[in-house]
Amino acid sequence: MSLYMSTAPHVRSPQNTRSLMGDVLIALAPTTIAGIYFFGVSAAIVVALATASAILFEYLWQKLTHKTIRIGDLSAAVTGLLVGLNLPPTAPWWLPIIGSGLAIILVKQLFGGIGDNFVNPALAARGILLASWPVRMTAFVLPTCFSGADATTSATVLAGYEASYMDMFLGNIPGCIGEVCKAAILLGFLYMLVRGVITWRIPVTFLAVVFVFSAILGNDPLQAILCGGVMLGAVFMATDYTTSPMSAKGQFIYAAGCGIIVVIIRNFCNYPEGVTYAILVMNIVTPLLDKYVKPRLYGRLKEEKANG
Repeated sequence: MSLYMSTAPHVRSPQNTRSLMGDVLIALAPTTIAGIYFFGVSAAIVVALATASAILFEYLWQKLTHKTIRIGDLSAAVTGLLVGLNLPPTAPWWLPIIGSGLAIILVKQLFGGIGDNFVNPALAARGILLASWPVRMTAFVLPTCFSGADATTSATVLAGYEASYMDMFLGNIPGCIGEVCKAAILLGFLYMLVRGVITWRIPVTFLAVVFVFSAILGNDPLQAILCGGVMLGAVFMATDYTTSPMSAKGQFIYAAGCGIIVVIIRNFCNYPEGVTYAILVMNIVTPLLDKYVKPRLYGRLKEEKANG
């Protein structure tokens, strides 16, 4: 009998990494299609470049380091697609390529590959890009599909753009390619729930905390969860297996922390968003949650009784 040792994620199900990542790609399809429909060819180019370059970077790294080629597990495709969806449709061609390179090589492969990265690769890459090219990363435009007009530069809802709840839900607002259409994100969320890829704990807790604390601070709570990247982050990035806690209690604490940090950044910092940094901070806290917030072990006597 052989014993096989592997790194996280450890999923006890008939599914493997390829099938799980395939389900995530399917879940991201509505969001991707919506973003391309709203913003046009430029969005399609950004998403395609980010996805293709992520796969290429992973292949080249594994080839040059004489490791097993694992691009077939689709994890690089998911990372690249998320990088693209977290960029504005006005991003120049080199930005998604650099973003995918940072996500795959710096954040993922240098720490050992899939299962060994301690923060979400796509979000870490977005954070670096935002710090390096803030103007490029915040050059948002209004969707052209609703009005038929040429794209015009605009602030986001968080930065003062006025929009109705329906516009924010359907995607008729400026923003990153993958964050504007909440209807498409919810479709992907429902698909992953049905398929058992994720549970409701992290997304629902994340959004509920943002809703409640925004209301406490006197902000419009519905607008708080319908604008910016909070819904995209809660559904597709905070739920990453490797960088989120394993226990149910840990997941509730992790998601609540994400939501609280988002509200703090949005209300008390000189930055209107906060989702990227909130999730990255809680990614770093995840090992502590896994260490100190453990599920009860049934069938094990308490130490004092065992010694009595």
